[in-house]
Amino acid sequence: MDYFTISGKNYFGSYKYVRKACRAFIIKNDMILTSYESKSSHYMLPGGGLEEGESDEECIIREVNEETGIIIEPLECLLQLEELYEDTKYVSKYFTTRIVGKGNIKLTPQEVEVGLEPRWLNIDEAINMFSKYNSEAIEEWRGLYEREYFALINCIDKIR
Repeated sequence: MDYFTISGKNYFGSYKYVRKACRAFIIKNDMILTSYESKSSHYMLPGGGLEEGESDEECIIREVNEETGIIIEPLECLLQLEELYEDTKYVSKYFTTRIVGKGNIKLTPQEVEVGLEPRWLNIDEAINMFSKYNSEAIEEWRGLYEREYFALINCIDKIR
């Protein structure tokens, strides 16, 4: 597994909080599954926060099912990416996966509010879209797009 760190422009120089998450590369016919927020027109790779007592594998299976309604099998963790913003370190682990079934979407109230829905994108189009992270005016989205771009670029040969 590769390890990388990204520091945001708003990083305070030290952190008090750590948030851990797992994210999935779900590939089918040169398409990648994303989670799309219709209210903001932004994309991200499916995944989310690690819950108390949960393994990384349990987290990614649960998060992907809740966000996309697809049941996956995590195969390999390719990348751990740490992001530093304000006083928080965000740790994301990226997994290759295999689709094994159909589940049920179960969105949180916040995900319903932002209009979260699964969307398949051509891998090259996704990379191109995420590559424009410097044009994102809001630091949160700039950082998210930079994270997804970095993950895809560093893992593309292993996920195709």
